[in-house]
Amino acid sequence: MDSAGIIPDIIDVKPAAKATVSYPSGVQVELGKELTPTQVKDQPTVTWEADAASLYTLLLVDPDAPSRADPKFREILHWAVINIPGNKVADGHVLAKYIGSGPPEGTGLHRYVFLVFKQNEKIVTDKVITSGEGRLNIKTRDYIAKYNFGAPVAGNFYQAQYDDYVPNIHAQFK
Repeated sequence: MDSAGIIPDIIDVKPAAKATVSYPSGVQVELGKELTPTQVKDQPTVTWEADAASLYTLLLVDPDAPSRADPKFREILHWAVINIPGNKVADGHVLAKYIGSGPPEGTGLHRYVFLVFKQNEKIVTDKVITSGEGRLNIKTRDYIAKYNFGAPVAGNFYQAQYDDYVPNIHAQFK
């Protein structure tokens, strides 16, 4: 994550472990490997070494919007789940529904970063992000500060660039 610039672009400390991320398309996220928007269009399964008695937060962000050279929308929130018991993501509270990668045509590779944080306590909120509003210009560091997360306990990332599926992603925001 250091060589990809995730540190310092998004976080200050490297995750303690690697999160395992598998997509229904059959692809698996490997640190920095390029995947296509078509391959990652559906919500993945994410697991990590977890304490079953603890709660966790999972974030998926794109720090390269609209491009890595001009990240004026850094970061775009692609998925957020809070209050995950252990590593049972399906049992957590979805703060922002999963949206696949949608890098605009001609903007090159974007990094898509999964980060898992151990919570100190249950997060109480009725907020749910359903549209594009609330997804642009979020900062992982703001979540870390607001909820006193500390360093991520797990993480992983892939890179993606435009393919023919991207217009379907963009249509979800109109």
